[in-house]
Amino acid sequence: MSASVLFDAPGPKARRRHALLAGLGVLLTLLLLWLALGKMGDAGQLEKDLWSPFLTAEVWQEYLLPGIWGTLKAAAISMVLAGIFGLVFGIGRLSHIAPIRWVSGVVVEFFRSVPVLIMMIFFFGLYSANSVFDSELNPLAAVVTGLTLYNGSVVAELVRSGVYSLPKGQSEAGLSIGLTRDQVLRSIQLPQALTAMLPALIGQMVVVLKDSALGYAITYLELLNWSKTLGSAYANTVPAYIVAAILFITMNYLLTVAARLLEQRLSRRGRTSLPGVAEVPSGGDVAPAPTGGIGGRKP
Repeated sequence: MSASVLFDAPGPKARRRHALLAGLGVLLTLLLLWLALGKMGDAGQLEKDLWSPFLTAEVWQEYLLPGIWGTLKAAAISMVLAGIFGLVFGIGRLSHIAPIRWVSGVVVEFFRSVPVLIMMIFFFGLYSANSVFDSELNPLAAVVTGLTLYNGSVVAELVRSGVYSLPKGQSEAGLSIGLTRDQVLRSIQLPQALTAMLPALIGQMVVVLKDSALGYAITYLELLNWSKTLGSAYANTVPAYIVAAILFITMNYLLTVAARLLEQRLSRRGRTSLPGVAEVPSGGDVAPAPTGGIGGRKP
């Protein structure tokens, strides 16, 4: 269903109203920014001495770049493992074998329901108590485990909803030429669903990158933790956190731009995001809208 069916094109009055609301929004934003800067100025947080360290190579080499590396390392490992986890359990949820489908459903729903921070704390305690990894690796392993289980479950739902959103004719055509349901899934449906879901999957990667900051709670040395250390060393905690926020926003924006460029490239090739799949999930939640199943039925 196209957007023009859902929304009428705004007329002259509506456009003027939208412009007025947008102007008010900009004025409100500028007012809040002015108030925030005023409060920071009153508290002495805008002093030159507090911000000048960020112009030195030492701060970047000793604090910010190691923090960015820690964030990107945990996010990259988690993205790969979450993709594998999501693909395996997404296919499991599509299986025509009931026990596999049930077990996959329980695993996915369980890890989707547990907060990421609780999983990180649990696995950090588990790894530390049993010496599963070296003590230096325990925080990273716990962060990666929590991010993988939660975001892998979300990816599994993306895979399932993506296959469901394909036209029934896709599976019916495969079955009509003698393919089994598994062959239809592997050879026809899954490649199309994964290609069309790439923008949504990359959008989920933004969630992985942001949630890596939760490793702060278990002493994992990522950007937020290094910013705290930087603030203590130079007595500029607020500026350090502001710079960390700007770096997080920049990294997430670059990932979002990559997702948009990929979607535009797929659109030029005639492949777009499927209508039943959230294009860029926010907060890690997916709202699948299945319209059919393998062979035209829901498993």
